[in-house]
Amino acid sequence: MHTTEVAPTQTSQLVSSFIRSLEGRNMSRLTLVAYETDIRQFFSWVQENDVTVSHPGQVTRSHIIEYLSYLADLGRSGVTRARKLAAVKAFFTYLVATGTLTNSPAAKVSIPKKEKKESVYLRVDEYMRLLSAAGGNPRDFCMLQVFLQTGVRVLELVSIDLSDIDLIGHKLRIHGKGNKERTIDLEKKGEAALRNYLAHRPTVATTRLFLNYEGTPISVRGVMKIVQKYARIAGTTKHFSCHSLRHTCGTYKAKMGFTGLQIKALFGHERAETSEIVI
Repeated sequence: MHTTEVAPTQTSQLVSSFIRSLEGRNMSRLTLVAYETDIRQFFSWVQENDVTVSHPGQVTRSHIIEYLSYLADLGRSGVTRARKLAAVKAFFTYLVATGTLTNSPAAKVSIPKKEKKESVYLRVDEYMRLLSAAGGNPRDFCMLQVFLQTGVRVLELVSIDLSDIDLIGHKLRIHGKGNKERTIDLEKKGEAALRNYLAHRPTVATTRLFLNYEGTPISVRGVMKIVQKYARIAGTTKHFSCHSLRHTCGTYKAKMGFTGLQIKALFGHERAETSEIVI
């Protein structure tokens, strides 16, 4: 493969340049971080397994295939391997577009098959036990109720600001993927949970709705721990996550008669087909 001269120390700089080129594409910060992490992990593996590779132009299709096999041996799912390959493909495409390489070693690498996973959702008795377990904590109960009533993503939940809540108009503004906003209707139970939590929420400098014990915005990881905590207390045997609560919401909205287009609008999906997967 013909390449322009790239010093070993420039690989990291090329990755940084690629990430900067993506910043103008309306991608979320988390997406950019994921791309950079996946690409740097790939090159770390290459350096550990083939000392003859000193710059991207020496990476071959075989390196990429072997890396995917390595990930499979670690138990990484097809979805995860496909995501990591997509990041590597995008990086090499960028190097070709900028003239650093004449062709991409990843161009003809097949995308790993994504295993079809059965969506996990909670039955009515299961999510009622979950809510009951959190009943004594206004913040935690409110989080769970908002998840179940609105189907928001965990990142969207922690991003809710006080100004996003309209209790008079019974609306909640959500900051979704790609900096896209949507407004959803609050149901009575969700609104009641919000009112109760706001009455107990400490007065602090931040305007983020949900706070941790220090009075600062709670993190995605913090919310995940809370959900798992109440899953244990409720004695739920299913292995579920914050995203499972989103599936639960979608499932029951569908049973209530919501159409794919209505769930698409509620969940902030680009395509109605994605909503059908969620439910």
